[in-house]
Amino acid sequence: MSNNTNPLGIAPGLIEYLKENLVVINNHPEVDSKGLVKAFASHHKISEDRVLAGNGTTQFIYTLPLILKIKKALIVGPTYADYGDACQMHEIDCQYFMAREAELFQPNIMDISACFSDVDTVFICNPNNPTGSLITGTDLVKLFEAYPKIRFLVDESYLPFTEEYDETTLIQAGLSNVIVINSFSKIFGIPGLRLGFLIASSEIIEQFKRLYKPWCVNSLAQIAGHFLLEHVLADDNFLKKTQAFVVNERHLLEVSLKNTKSLKPFPSMASFILIKIKKDFNAAQLCSIMAKHRVLLRDCSNFTGLSDRFVRISLKSSEINAMVADKLREIFA
Repeated sequence: MSNNTNPLGIAPGLIEYLKENLVVINNHPEVDSKGLVKAFASHHKISEDRVLAGNGTTQFIYTLPLILKIKKALIVGPTYADYGDACQMHEIDCQYFMAREAELFQPNIMDISACFSDVDTVFICNPNNPTGSLITGTDLVKLFEAYPKIRFLVDESYLPFTEEYDETTLIQAGLSNVIVINSFSKIFGIPGLRLGFLIASSEIIEQFKRLYKPWCVNSLAQIAGHFLLEHVLADDNFLKKTQAFVVNERHLLEVSLKNTKSLKPFPSMASFILIKIKKDFNAAQLCSIMAKHRVLLRDCSNFTGLSDRFVRISLKSSEINAMVADKLREIFA
């Protein structure tokens, strides 16, 4: 339960499709993934010159500081470590805005903007990993429009898991100072294929292309992307089914955890829940105990801004979720 991929598993039909088309590995992939970019842009009804396909969103996160020549970045945390690691790799001055535990780790955009002094780029994960907090699309657009000279990177890797996806995603926003990264790894259960997209102004896309490595999206990832866009996402049944499952299972798990006196679950809009251990164990100890029962939790003590009392639980099947809840109640009885 430390893995954040779709609890319903790999997108339906994909494995069979890849098996039937394995012969594509005998040829080079399309050098710039142009066909895949066209399919993504068509699905989202945006211009192709605003889209870039990559070898997972990680490629974009670590390239962004170099491409944009960031001088000072602000990271809205506690959050995914790669944003800070990418800045550190390129020796970029980086500071954090930390959402408060007392406010259930829900960031306030007014508080965030108060930290914008001398900042040229802001990293926001929405919904956030590991807290599960979500900032509405309306609030984000207001923030971005109020600060047109600041660039905002919005990581929407977990947004498709939420029922608020349509009104929150910024893929179609078309704001020149906003860069969106979209992951296929999490929602479609294919982290091993490495496929992600970057959506930005045509000017920023052109900047990325100058350092874009040829053939960075492999043949299997390319045909998988086409299949997912043209078949799985042809209607919204897959997303709706996933979202409904996540909402229901998250609620059941939250209720169970709230009834365990030594654990404090935080409200989440994502497919995972952040939990504070109030007594008896620290995160490493609890993770070790659960591992003996063949359950892996995510120790969050290495997230900047969180103590050694936090763990993250990612949703899995109904049976596994219930089993883990029972085991935690047993441990803290």
